[in-house]
Amino acid sequence: MYNLIIYLYLLGVAIYSLFNEKVRKMWRGERNAFQVLRDKVDPEARYVWFHAASLGEFEQGRPLMEELRRQHPELKILLTFFSPSGYEVRKNYEGADIICYLPLDTIRNARRFLRLIRPEMAFFIKYEFWYNYLHILKHRGVPTYSVSSIFREGQVFFRWYGRQYSRVLKCFTHFYVQNEKSQELLASIGLTNVTIVGDTRFDRVLQIKKAAKVLPVVETFLNEKPKRVFVAGSSWPPDEEIFIRYFREHPEWKLIIAPHVIGEDHLQQIEKLLGERKALRYTRVTPTTSSVLKTIEAPAGAVGGASALIVDCFGLLSSIYRYADVTYVGGGFGVGIHNVLEAAVWGKPVIFGPNNQKFQEAQGLKACGGGQEIGGYEDFCRVMDNFEHNPQAMIDAGCQAGTFVVSLAGATERILADVLPH
Repeated sequence: MYNLIIYLYLLGVAIYSLFNEKVRKMWRGERNAFQVLRDKVDPEARYVWFHAASLGEFEQGRPLMEELRRQHPELKILLTFFSPSGYEVRKNYEGADIICYLPLDTIRNARRFLRLIRPEMAFFIKYEFWYNYLHILKHRGVPTYSVSSIFREGQVFFRWYGRQYSRVLKCFTHFYVQNEKSQELLASIGLTNVTIVGDTRFDRVLQIKKAAKVLPVVETFLNEKPKRVFVAGSSWPPDEEIFIRYFREHPEWKLIIAPHVIGEDHLQQIEKLLGERKALRYTRVTPTTSSVLKTIEAPAGAVGGASALIVDCFGLLSSIYRYADVTYVGGGFGVGIHNVLEAAVWGKPVIFGPNNQKFQEAQGLKACGGGQEIGGYEDFCRVMDNFEHNPQAMIDAGCQAGTFVVSLAGATERILADVLPH
């Protein structure tokens, strides 16, 4: 049944690729994967295979890849993606020796793939459970690990109709899960090769913090130090309608807005919501370059009088959070919140919308007081007014957020200490 579904899926992707650019990239990438492998695989090398569905899973696996390379430079790393949103962003990642799409999980593809790579170990990050690949890895005796995985009662493995498919989980050598609930669910279907280590994303955001960029444009924008700075990251229109409405009445705050979608229509919509507040777009603040110091400085005149900065480019948000007094992470009024840890790691209070129940890190931030959930404009006013009138509460919430991240770091070290030879 599984293989029939895969072939029907393959047919559907082939047809849909005619009409959708993203699907077309995935379709072509999967078809070209074997040529990439034939060109790049060194038959004398020893490979460790990491598979990530998309960009988020890549970020979870990245600390493992980089620490593995540091400890064992003699090993080569193969990184595969399922989604274009991961591959297209990280196809030039220097931490892996080969990067390609994962060919679709047919028996023939899985055999060809593993025959070419001959991995010594395989790591599947979070949610990846490809039936044929995993069964052939087990048949070949390749140690295979599920890392940063998290399980919930509603998943197919724990339903009466999914018990046959749940056999795929028995192919893993070991599970390194995020929480106790996952361990209990796996035990309920007879799997005890499980260790609770937490989430490698905590290690990743600490790495990101350590490598944060200094941003002269932002620093010049904040040069005339306002009373407070509010940074909104990965925001969507429903988020922006709430917080911008509040700040139209609180000009003593400066705003930095890094929307999730950077398109002209959306940027104009944000500018319209800001009303009379002077807004700048990050890429339109013309920098000057010092040929001697090799640094970039923003001329003060370019940002004078502005009270809002719209970040209309990617790759800066994790560094921008450092400048905040209060942060907001968007997505909570849509499909789900974005990365709250990138803000929390800086020791800043984090505000987010109600769709956060499936995000363990958000639940942890709420429990410790470092995160604040809002259900609408009135909730946002209540939280912000409290921070405005009680600055110590804002400081305490930020400290709780930073402590929360640091306290849950270390999953990378625990996993590699267990799987690598000593």
